[in-house]
Amino acid sequence: MADTIFGQVVGVRKFANGDIEVDFYHDDQITEYRYSSDSSRLGNFPKELTETLASTLANDICIEIFFGDDGNPTHIELEECDDDSEDEDLEEDEEISEE
Repeated sequence: MADTIFGQVVGVRKFANGDIEVDFYHDDQITEYRYSSDSSRLGNFPKELTETLASTLANDICIEIFFGDDGNPTHIELEECDDDSEDEDLEEDEEISEE
């Protein structure tokens, strides 16, 4: 059975040797995903997916990561996150203007 997680990138570290680490926030926790071209290091994410994740930092992008039956990531889906605080601000502005 395939598994997915939904969240946002909250931190990225790129190293001179080409390694990339991504902090992914989901379910009130942070999971670190890493790409490394060095086979002696544990790299648990394909380079293409890691680079895409890293590019979403500081954007209102939510990500769903899909994992295969073997636990390895197969693909990701990106979408714009809903910003509930903007909706609340608009409602407050409407209430003030009605008074």
